[in-house]
Amino acid sequence: MANMYCRDTIADMVRRAALRFGEKTAIAFRDTSLTFRQLEEDCCRFGHLMQQYGIEKGDRVAIIAFNSHYYPISFVGLSKIGAIQVPINYMLNGDEMAYIINHSKSKMVIVEDNLYNIIAPAKDKCTTVENWLYIPLEGTPTPQGFDNLIEMLQGMPTYDIATTVYPEDIAQIPYTSGTESKPKGAMLSHRALLSQYFSCIIEGEYQPHDISLHALPLFHCAQLHCFLMPFLYIGATNIILHKADPVSMMQLIEKYSITHMFSPPTVWIGIINHPEFKKYNLTSLKKAAYGASIMPVEVLKRLTEVFPGLRLWNYYGQTEMGPVATILKPEDQLKKPGSAGKPVLNVETVLMDDDGNFVPVGEVGEIVHRSGHVMTGYLDDPEKTAEAFAYDWFHSGDLGRFDEDGYLYVVDRKKDMIKTGGENVASREVEEVLYQHPAIAEVAVFGLPDPKWIELVCAAVVLKKDMQATEEEIIAFAKQRLAGFKTPKKIFIMNALPKNPSGKILKRELRQTLAVETK
Repeated sequence: MANMYCRDTIADMVRRAALRFGEKTAIAFRDTSLTFRQLEEDCCRFGHLMQQYGIEKGDRVAIIAFNSHYYPISFVGLSKIGAIQVPINYMLNGDEMAYIINHSKSKMVIVEDNLYNIIAPAKDKCTTVENWLYIPLEGTPTPQGFDNLIEMLQGMPTYDIATTVYPEDIAQIPYTSGTESKPKGAMLSHRALLSQYFSCIIEGEYQPHDISLHALPLFHCAQLHCFLMPFLYIGATNIILHKADPVSMMQLIEKYSITHMFSPPTVWIGIINHPEFKKYNLTSLKKAAYGASIMPVEVLKRLTEVFPGLRLWNYYGQTEMGPVATILKPEDQLKKPGSAGKPVLNVETVLMDDDGNFVPVGEVGEIVHRSGHVMTGYLDDPEKTAEAFAYDWFHSGDLGRFDEDGYLYVVDRKKDMIKTGGENVASREVEEVLYQHPAIAEVAVFGLPDPKWIELVCAAVVLKKDMQATEEEIIAFAKQRLAGFKTPKKIFIMNALPKNPSGKILKRELRQTLAVETK
């Protein structure tokens, strides 16, 4: 029997932070500021409210919301009673949200007023839901069939809740976007998440004096579990932005003297290329992280020029890993450009072929992990779980290689490798070359079906403001730097590239859209 006195859960983490840091500011969102003590009290209020609605240990509660203090309050509050948060991607349509709600068997759904119109048409399809809560961030009237969360929390007790929760209990079930037609629910335990927080704190050099900006979506593992929760763990101050946009981010960096922030390369590009970039004092920013994709070398060089003294970390991983697996540290950014770094404190990473054999240094294989971070499994999907843990390692679905110094390079998604004329082309290599073109701001390389070559190497590009380049010019530029079979055969010049809320370029969407256009 587990020892109930040796507790180490998400709720314990936040309660301990409140005991240690008390009246220090934990979270600021718009005009709301919460000390660590107030945050703990609000999490207790939330847990008591859930119990009042009949939510019990193991029950799932879905949340559809932009960023606010209610995201961590709901996550921690649910963990206090052993219930499970199901974060939902707000970029989905109503039917897609309903699928996740029903698949997770969520008994309650919390909806922010700004997103009500998306779920409202599909509300009746959510057959597992017993209660709906509404977050009126903009002061909007509560719709029929919903209860006002802000009002309901008032008057709830602020003392801790006597529920026995164990480290192996599930704390959250985020759904992966993946390549399959239906998303899968990755079951993340308290133990896995805390193990992940340890790795991030140590490898990312988080400090209690840090002031961290959280602008990317909190429904996504990266912003919530690599940054917000670990920074709360150590007693740092956290500034939450409702939605990411370059101007708001720069304003908050100046206002709060932000020392740390995370953004994918696409957002960093948007910031340094913004016409108002030089208007703000951003000198407080000393530590920054990126992820979702490798930072193009040309952009990396520019960042080091415009942010003197800025130290950068590249985080690589995926939802099932909680999500970090490897980190490239500041001292290696220019020494090992394009690398995902080395496995973090609590992760072991190797490369494997399709038969479960380890792959030698320098050769390409699937990236597989063993770690305390890793998910318990996919919810109600033993077949996919068994497939993910083949040969007793977690399979990432990414292809990579290690160099002689032990640094990992992500070559491509296993399913994104372009096969053209019998040759394999890594889209990353082509993208690095195209980023060297002086007129190109963003690029995504992918394959499109072709009767002769099986797949054509294609690229979608966004040009820098006030700069011009033709398809022919870009192809000629690439041809001088790449082998013939790697050179893009088709260039699509676009106003913007499709991205998910975490800033990751959606190549699948590009393939679907542009394949139709080329027919």
